[in-house]
Amino acid sequence: MNPSVYLLRELPPGERPRERMQAHGPAALSTAELLAILLRTGTRDESAIHLAQRMLHDCGGLKNLAERNWEDFTHIRGIGPAKALQLQASIELGRRIARSKMPDTVRITRPQDAADLLMEEMRHLREEHFVCLFLNTKNHVIGRKTLSVGSLNASVVHPREVFRAAIQRSSASILCAHNHPSGDPTPSQEDILLTRRLTEAGELIGIELLDHLVIGDNRYISLKETGCM
Repeated sequence: MNPSVYLLRELPPGERPRERMQAHGPAALSTAELLAILLRTGTRDESAIHLAQRMLHDCGGLKNLAERNWEDFTHIRGIGPAKALQLQASIELGRRIARSKMPDTVRITRPQDAADLLMEEMRHLREEHFVCLFLNTKNHVIGRKTLSVGSLNASVVHPREVFRAAIQRSSASILCAHNHPSGDPTPSQEDILLTRRLTEAGELIGIELLDHLVIGDNRYISLKETGCM
C-alpha cells in the first residue's frame, strides 16, 4: 500500500468526513469528502476519500461526473454495481430537489423565467431534448412535453406535432427549448430554421411561439432576443 494513502480508520476522528459533517455541517466538506460519504468504503489500498478524489479526476470534475450513468461508474476501479447505483440515485435526487423548488404555477414573463424552470435538468442531458412549455392567456405554464430526443432538425421536430400537443392542452401560446450537450448554447442554422417554421405555423394556427431557448452549461440563448424570430 502506498504509505501516503491513509484509510479512514487511520485518520483522527476529527478529520473523518462523517464526523466533520456532524460537527460542522455539509457546507464545510469538500466535494471529495461528500462523495466519500456516499461511497462509504474505499478499496483495500485506498480510503473512500482517495477513491472519491480519483473518481472526480477520472470523470473530469463534478459536472462530468453528474452526466455519467451507473454503468459508466462501474468502469472505475473500486466502484461496483451497488455503489454505482447509489451514486446515480443521489444525482437524480439532486435534480429532483432542484426541480421541486419551482412553484407549482410558473408564470413566464421573460426568457430567464423559462431558463430557471428548465436549466438544471436540461444542462446535464447527454442527448438533445426538445421540450415545449404550454401556457394559458396569463402566461402561466399549464403543461410541458418532451417532443424529441436526439439530433434536432426540422424532420425530427415537426410543427404539426408541436401544435397538436398545444391544441390538446388548449394553449394560448407556447415556449420551446432544447439543449446542446456540448454546453455551448450558440444556435445552429437548423435551430434558426426550425424556430422560423414554428413561428410561421403558430401565426397560422393562432397559438404564438413566445420564444425558443437553446440551453447550454448554465447558459442559454433566447432566439427571440437575438432577433431570430
